[in-house]
Amino acid sequence: MTNLSNPVTPRAMTWGDFKSTLEQNPDLHLQFEYEAGKFVDSAYHITEIKQAPVVSVDCGGQMNSWTEVIVQLWEPSNQEVDRAMKVGKALKIVSLVEQSLPLDPNAVVKIEFGNSKFDTRQMYPGEFIAERETFTVSLVPDFTQCKALTRNQSCGTSSGNASCCGPARG
Repeated sequence: MTNLSNPVTPRAMTWGDFKSTLEQNPDLHLQFEYEAGKFVDSAYHITEIKQAPVVSVDCGGQMNSWTEVIVQLWEPSNQEVDRAMKVGKALKIVSLVEQSLPLDPNAVVKIEFGNSKFDTRQMYPGEFIAERETFTVSLVPDFTQCKALTRNQSCGTSSGNASCCGPARG
């Protein structure tokens, strides 16, 4: 049996919710915190916005399908500005993208970032903090999971008590 489902984790936020949250704060400076107390440099650029359909078969043999919208951030080598772009400018970039690529409002949103001290990875928007002139998006790491175990099954076996990732019993 094929099960096309969206394995959205509790940390995941939809693109529509993310964009709506940004739209409520257009005049604030948008910054991203990728680790506690560490922020993407204020000279960052939004270099691209990707929409990626994902189709997978997990270790229990179930098919899964979902869409991700990935916002890629890049730090230039030279700091060009002392303040991060305003949310309104980021929304103009989103608008430009959406003229060519309609983004699925139900897609899972991820922020892709890395620099010389932080390996490039995709993270979820976590907490949003609006204070004074800034709007901070705290990023939380993605993680791996065994989807079969979340369904109370095991990998390639019919018994829910069998060990994960062991050989299938026939």
